[in-house]
Amino acid sequence: MEIKVISGDITETKVDAVIVNLFEGVEHPGGATGAVDQALGGIIGQLIGEGEIKGKLNEITLIHTIGKMEAERVVVVGLGKQEKFTYDSVRGVMAVACRFLRKVGAKRVATIIHGAGAGGMDMERAVQALTEGSILGLYTFRKHVTKEPEHGEIEEMIVVDRDESKLPLLERGINRGSVLAEATNYARDMTNEPANYMTPSDLAEAARSVAAERGLGFDVLEREDMEKLGMGALLGVAQGSKQPPKFIVMSYRGGDSTATPLGFIGKGITFDSGGISIKPSEGMDEMKGDMAGGAAVIAAMRAIAELKPKINVTGLVPATENLPGGAALKPGDVLRAMNGKTIEVANTDAEGRLILADAICYARKLGLAPLVDVATLTGACLVALGDICTGALGNDQELVAKVIKAGDEAGEKIWQLPMYEEYKEQNKSEVADVKNTGGRYAGAITAAQFLAEFSEDTPWVHLDIAGPSFIKKEQTYLIKGATGVAVRTLVNVALALAEEQPK
Repeated sequence: MEIKVISGDITETKVDAVIVNLFEGVEHPGGATGAVDQALGGIIGQLIGEGEIKGKLNEITLIHTIGKMEAERVVVVGLGKQEKFTYDSVRGVMAVACRFLRKVGAKRVATIIHGAGAGGMDMERAVQALTEGSILGLYTFRKHVTKEPEHGEIEEMIVVDRDESKLPLLERGINRGSVLAEATNYARDMTNEPANYMTPSDLAEAARSVAAERGLGFDVLEREDMEKLGMGALLGVAQGSKQPPKFIVMSYRGGDSTATPLGFIGKGITFDSGGISIKPSEGMDEMKGDMAGGAAVIAAMRAIAELKPKINVTGLVPATENLPGGAALKPGDVLRAMNGKTIEVANTDAEGRLILADAICYARKLGLAPLVDVATLTGACLVALGDICTGALGNDQELVAKVIKAGDEAGEKIWQLPMYEEYKEQNKSEVADVKNTGGRYAGAITAAQFLAEFSEDTPWVHLDIAGPSFIKKEQTYLIKGATGVAVRTLVNVALALAEEQPK
């Protein structure tokens, strides 16, 4: 879908449909909605009076113009209570409105900027959110479906504003929103792929293509390279699969050549059976999505390359399958990580932290700082926070606060969990330096404490996306299946830290 902005009057825009809005409790529409109401002979006001239009959040009312306007249809979308309306609400209402119009066959759609009038929002941020919501809300994954879709796609979205002087500002917002949303959809595509189409090698090739198209540095460490580096934890997980492991390295250089690069690390388990500690069969098909953190890092690097912030960023994705083959890791085995620490494998289904341990060690070897890792790490975090919220843990409170703020700006909810020293007791091993699971209680926290053994004194934040990475029910601009969570958060972190770089 092409999105562009024009200066003009929404009532005179010749399209299949226009989208206007109404806050809850408004009895007499004003602004652009009022102008549309007037053009339609007061029908919107009449429907408000009759109680058919209430303005409740994401409420959709379709009105056929019958030749009274250039547009064939008008959609009035409810914005809810004005005091609760946010930039994330903008994303949601656009997603709902666009999906509705796609179903009725609209190809060209025009919209006003929701929240920028009576809502008092910053116009550039509002149009960015509008763009994100439209693109994210129309996402589909039909690569392996041979049946023709029931409806076509919206081909063009026109953002209409009367003030011509604001067009450059609005174009910036549309550009950033498009880059972020399309990168998120790219992560969704990778995560939704069946595991036989998204092996570690396939994931590496996807990253290679992104790097080639966007001018990023790229390298892949093969098994032999990992052996030389002493990545015993990652190789231990990989030994049960016939698919060779890959360690993906992507680099963006937008800052001073001497500046320390920011490091992003994404868990890339392309299928997780649990290994010898095998998972129940119910729901195991969803374990193709255990590389959602790796997909988020690859997609974030793609967006960063397009937005070109003045910062250096390196993305690392350790990628492997976790399968119960004849050579597979066994409960009770001891592995040696890249930094020399030994790990007792109490449970082979706690494999994500093993591959991240070596990735964090490698990030420190490269001198990356600060570090943010993203992983579908623990079922415990899903139990604690559901599929609404990401868990954040780290060793640097200022960095944690920045990551949470970056998520809030992206509409991605993040909740900080504690890292009290007492939780380390649960990870103590009698046969090695540390064991890979702390047991049933506080599982998200003990997993993060395990990772802290390897991040050591490097500023680091861990994002456990086990809950929001994959959803079973549509939520405004989040479509059933992979959500692409953390892509926009990571990009926002890079953009915010770029602003802090010495000029």
